[in-house]
Amino acid sequence: MAPAKKSKKSKKVSKKLNKKKKHNNNSGKSSVVPNVEHKATDSDWWDCFWRKNSSSPVPSDEEEGFKYFFRVSKKTFEYICCLVREDLISRPPSGLINIEGRLLSVEKQVAIALRRLASGESQVSVGAAFGVGQSTVSQVTWRFIESLEERAKHHLKWPDAKRMEEVKSKFRASFGLPNCCGAIDATHITMTLPAVETSDDWCDQEKNYSMFLQGIVDHEMRFLDIVTGWPGAMTVSRLLKFSGFYKLCENGRHLNGNSKTLSEGVEIREYIVGGVGYPLLPWLITPDRSDSLSDSMSNFNVVHEAARLLAVKSFSQLKGNWRILNKVMWRPDKRKLPSIILVCCLLQNIMIDNGDKLHPDVALSGHHDSGYGEQCCKQVDPLGRNMRESLSMYLEHSKEKSLSK
Repeated sequence: MAPAKKSKKSKKVSKKLNKKKKHNNNSGKSSVVPNVEHKATDSDWWDCFWRKNSSSPVPSDEEEGFKYFFRVSKKTFEYICCLVREDLISRPPSGLINIEGRLLSVEKQVAIALRRLASGESQVSVGAAFGVGQSTVSQVTWRFIESLEERAKHHLKWPDAKRMEEVKSKFRASFGLPNCCGAIDATHITMTLPAVETSDDWCDQEKNYSMFLQGIVDHEMRFLDIVTGWPGAMTVSRLLKFSGFYKLCENGRHLNGNSKTLSEGVEIREYIVGGVGYPLLPWLITPDRSDSLSDSMSNFNVVHEAARLLAVKSFSQLKGNWRILNKVMWRPDKRKLPSIILVCCLLQNIMIDNGDKLHPDVALSGHHDSGYGEQCCKQVDPLGRNMRESLSMYLEHSKEKSLSK
């Protein structure tokens, strides 16, 4: 699901892309592509880049070196190029040339954008690695983001019924939780704002200016839904209630699949798991933080935490792969920042969908929201409490059965 505050922009991007395609199709011939062919393109970009940048600590193996710089395999890189090729070619790259005066190939444009997102280095540093200027890195990166945001949106969507059954099956096999559909978490994207744009809305509890990203992930740490664009000063529970996902769940349009009847005769509806910063709802189960816990509830908390950590790990992987999200962004355009965040989430899903391994050594060594204290929401829905109690009893019975065998 696309960010809640970006629907108008996405439509604008879509109209812009469609308008360009109509223009090219109706003209009978392209006025753009022939002009590109007049100059040699920078097709040997990788050989030049590898010779220039393959010193220690870069892996000596070229395939691994490619993933070190761009996070994705060459196969996935080619797939991404296919997604954005039409847009990057159809808009003339006038002035987007390297120091030898050759036009940048689509592949080199994608590589520049991925390197900027993966490293989080300055546009000047990224440009120096590719032999282009800072303004070229800026233009290429934003053009790539606009294109992928539209062309890759099918990689981030709520699962259909068949796919959701697979997700639930994996959660049950891994954690013993019946009918669990995912795990939710949120993280701050920190930034430095110009003095004229600073306000208490964007200043969070740790005195940083930040923007929130909330995501729900499946058993493979694939994002199923995200919301971003909201100030980091909000509480996690308030962020949830502003999200489209919350409204869809409350209206019975998400997490509305078949209930599971347990051996004890108790029915368990679809739900996700989240931390103590979230409210306890019939469809969002949080741990029990009471002072005195039964053995069954203590066991439930352990199982719940193991499942919830999928979301924590997913965010650590996201910020580790795309370091631009883990660095303090220097005066970002707050209207464009949600697009950058969304594209990084899309890239993580593309990697998973194409079979690229998410290397654990790339993930952040610490928590994805390092420096932020844990929030605690006291909202408890009675139906949510009953759900949690039923799940704890089910897990206890399952544990007793396994021990008696």
